[in-house]
Order: sequence, then C-alpha cells, then structure tokens
Amino acid sequence: MNQKIAVSLLATLSLFCIHLAAAQHPAKVPRIGYLSRTGDSKNPGPQVEVFRQGLRDVGYIEGKNIRVEYRYIEGTDSIPSLVAELVQLKVDVLVLGPLPAIRAAKQATKTIPIVMVTTQDPVAAGFVDSLARPGGNITGLTTLQRELSGKRLELLKEAVPGISRVGALMSAAQTRDDFKWYEAPARALKLQLQLLEVRDPNPDFDAVFQAAAKGRASALITVSSSLFDDYINIKRFADFAIKNRLPSMHEVSRYVEAGGLMSYSADDAESYRRAAYYVDRILKGNKPADLPVEQATKFEFVINLKTAKQIGLTIPPEVLARASRLIK
Repeated sequence: MNQKIAVSLLATLSLFCIHLAAAQHPAKVPRIGYLSRTGDSKNPGPQVEVFRQGLRDVGYIEGKNIRVEYRYIEGTDSIPSLVAELVQLKVDVLVLGPLPAIRAAKQATKTIPIVMVTTQDPVAAGFVDSLARPGGNITGLTTLQRELSGKRLELLKEAVPGISRVGALMSAAQTRDDFKWYEAPARALKLQLQLLEVRDPNPDFDAVFQAAAKGRASALITVSSSLFDDYINIKRFADFAIKNRLPSMHEVSRYVEAGGLMSYSADDAESYRRAAYYVDRILKGNKPADLPVEQATKFEFVINLKTAKQIGLTIPPEVLARASRLIK
C-alpha cells in the first residue's frame, strides 16, 4: 500500500474513533441547585424567571446544555434540609439567597461553588474574607440592604409628611445593629421608632399588631428577616397595614407586590440576572475565591397606588415622579 494512502487512512480512522467516542460519551450537562424563597414549581416567581433569562443571556438553555434543580422554601425550618438535599445531589453550583441557606451551605460543603444573592454584608456575616478576594467557595452579589435604611425613612416621610411614630417590625433573632441602622436617620427626621419584635419561629403577628396599635404607630417599616420573609406572612402584614390604614415602607419590592405601600431597595431583577453571570464564570473554570463579590449599583423605588387608595393616602406628585415602578 502506498505510504501516503496508509497515513491518510490512519488519520481518517483516528478521527472516526474520536467522533465515535464523543458520541458514546456526550459532554456532561452541568447541574445547578437553586433555592428560591418565593413561589413554587407551578408559579416560580419573578426571581426564578429573571435568573432563567440571565442563563439564556449567557448561552444556557434549560434541558439542553444546563439543568437546574429548583427547591422552594415552605418555611424557615425547611431550609437546612433543602440545602442538604441539593448538596447530596452533588450539583456543580449552588445559587442561594436567604441568609440561613448560605450559612447552611457553608457548613455543608467546602467544595461546591456557591453563588449568593444576599441583602447582608457577607464579610460581617463571615461568608467571605473580603469583597475583592472572597476566598473559599462562596462569591456572588450583595445589596447591602441596611445601608439604605435612612433613604427609606426619608422617602416614607416625604410620601406621608404627617407621620411622627414609625413601628419597625423585625425578628427578635436579628441583631440590635439591624435596628440601629434606622435609629440615627429617624432622629434626624424627628421620627420616633417603636421596636416591634417577632419572637415565634412560626410568627404570630397578632401580638405585634396589637403593640403597634397601642403604641399609636402612624406608619410601619419592615426590617426583612427570613423568619417572616415568605409570601403568606408578607401578605398578612400587608393586609394588617391596609386594614388599619397605615402607610408602610419595605426593604424588598415583593412586599409591595403583595400589598405593601412602598419599598426602596436594590433591583432584585438585576441581582438575579447577574447571578447567572457568576454561574457561567464558574462553569467555565473560574474559582469563587477569585471572583469579587459585586455590590448593587441599580436601585428601585416602588409604590403601590392601589394600596395608597385603599388607605386613603394621596402621595405628593414629586414623590410619585421619583418612583421607578408604580403598581396600579
């Protein structure tokens, strides 16, 4: 056989074997573990939808070149078991929002990369060494929610100039520092703060609501906590505020979507869209320890006009003009 022909046949055979091996061993489809604080499998909620869009933006199609294992929180007590379940599945990346979930995952695995979307300072919480150099297996985004506390009180007073006493609803498990973020701005705005602590792991808001009424609170503000940060309790809070014609300000927009009056926060949609970017970088070989934690740069002021009408409140035009989104 001619030597050139033999070499050509050998090369062709080698290529055939390579393609055959590839066909027999298709590329592994990465699997993501996603723990959602809202929605369910039938109605996953806006955060999941935005995350999915973020994945599409960076080239991933669910069921084709990526798989996502969704788990939905049905109460704070369920978080550790849901995180453990995702860890046991040996997913390639975990995407987590609630503080207890990030803490549980940090304890459960040192190897699975974790992309967090947190409202807290992740350095103070002990999740990362620094924002610039996270170290370990955790990175992601922080909205540094508490740093917006003064702005929320300012917007609340501008929308309702006559308020003088504000009830601050928070979990007794939260630190005193969470409340302190509001104290100095309140004094500057000549507002009295009434601390309304929720103590029961399965929140019974009746006592808290009675305390708010007894203290003659003229407005309410929620200091977000995983203890009562689910749709059922958010809706109970909104219904109480409407029934008692109390203006309310919130740290996340889903409270307003459930019937709360106003919120000022980092743009949730942007944060979860960026989470998909982190997933992509990690799947392409980047280590979480080397991916800086991003701080939010886009914020939104949301007003529920339907709620304003229900409580008999006319919001000044100049305040409405500043809103990023109006719910009608």
